[in-house]
Amino acid sequence: MAEEAELYPKKILEYMEGFLVSKTLFSACELGVFELLQSACLSAGQVSAALSTSVDGTERLLSACVGLQLLNTHTHTDRTVLYSNTEMSNVFLVKSSPKSLYHSIEYSSRTIYLCWHYLSDAVRDGKNQYEKAFGVNSKDLFEALYRSDDEMVKFMHLMNSVWNICGRDVITAFDLTPYKTICDLGGCSGALAKQCVSAYPESSVTIFDLPRVVQNSQKHFMTDQDPRIAFCEGDFFKDELPQADLYILARILHDWTDQRSVELLTKIYQSCRPGGALLLAEALLHEDDSGPLTVQLYSLNMLVQTEGRERKASEYTRLLNAAGFTHVHTHTTGKIYDAVLAIK
Repeated sequence: MAEEAELYPKKILEYMEGFLVSKTLFSACELGVFELLQSACLSAGQVSAALSTSVDGTERLLSACVGLQLLNTHTHTDRTVLYSNTEMSNVFLVKSSPKSLYHSIEYSSRTIYLCWHYLSDAVRDGKNQYEKAFGVNSKDLFEALYRSDDEMVKFMHLMNSVWNICGRDVITAFDLTPYKTICDLGGCSGALAKQCVSAYPESSVTIFDLPRVVQNSQKHFMTDQDPRIAFCEGDFFKDELPQADLYILARILHDWTDQRSVELLTKIYQSCRPGGALLLAEALLHEDDSGPLTVQLYSLNMLVQTEGRERKASEYTRLLNAAGFTHVHTHTTGKIYDAVLAIK
């Protein structure tokens, strides 16, 4: 016990230094370090010249990225240290990679990070901090979230990268073969719809989202249209939902209060055919409140950014039961996001 206690200061310091790691990653991406070193092996001086940054600052940033295992070092014959991307950086930090998280990192740096500056206020007030962070009224959550077309596209890039990497895990958590017509409510960029038709080639998917989201999706993300994927404009709280065998809510309910969630779930239940189903994709908290830490932090993020929270499987089951769904099944994927299937 005494030995463990000796480690406490180190652990607290590591927690304090967590934001330094984040900002190092954010800055390296923003400055274009990983794009430059994607297929090149360069010295700090060469990187500095290419990025128009100071040599001293560049050396320190590159060194920190080596410590984070984002860059490799190589010593030239003249003892000059050269830098190149690690495999992880080439796959996840280079913008052109199919699995790139660059846009997620950019959104985290320029939007989420600013909201987190007001976390103490969010805990005191019990509400999101868009007004303090950006000077916009957050009475209408998505009016604040989508406060400009540029901000909307950034958010869509965030969701696109998430489902490019994690979508197949939730889509294949249950066998969805029986459901031929699928409606992805709040389908955003269409990344999850693409995962659906890839995993279930005989299915068709309708992406249902706000008109501006649909327009930006078609402009920026779905330029090569798949005949199995269609769009429908609307507000899932206000407008009639398309008919489907399976509805999907992927990272939607965590934006909303229990009351609003039941309102939406009830509407889906009423639209759902007998034998039809609803698939939820969410990050689930442990039933004993012990974690996972990532999801606990996501729940704080929901506090500073939305009206909602992350929930346990039992809490989603309770919401689904309240809406009329009595057959509810949960599948923990062991990855970032889990799946809940409710059958009518």
